[in-house]
Amino acid sequence: MKEKEVVIDIHSFHAYDSEEEQDVLEFSTDGMYRYENGSAHFWYWESEVTGLPGTRTSVEIAPEGVTVHRKGTVNSRMEFREGVRNLFPYETPYGMATMGMNTRKLKAAFDEHGGDMEIDYVLDFEHAVAVRNKFQLRVREN
Repeated sequence: MKEKEVVIDIHSFHAYDSEEEQDVLEFSTDGMYRYENGSAHFWYWESEVTGLPGTRTSVEIAPEGVTVHRKGTVNSRMEFREGVRNLFPYETPYGMATMGMNTRKLKAAFDEHGGDMEIDYVLDFEHAVAVRNKFQLRVREN
């Protein structure tokens, strides 16, 4: 299938040391999407809204899980598998760190028109919880 233009709606929630310290971010952005052989692929450019201008985010949703690859101002490759903790490199202009990620919940349903995804995960650094994240994402045709 050929790539097509889509709108990507993102709602993300970040909780820090306590539930009182939290950030919520909601935005929509334009991106490109394709669906083939049971897997969805989409990408978009980050902006000032996300704090990562100049970074391209690519997402692959496959039956075995979700992979998010960022390249640009920040470079990383995160693999989400429900119930699985993994490590990933996180490179910024200030240096490289290895982060841990535990995917608590992963739900995704996509077809040739787009779809919805929800991920609940915890990031850690040196085995200390850094932030709990939940995000919901919808990919829809223009």
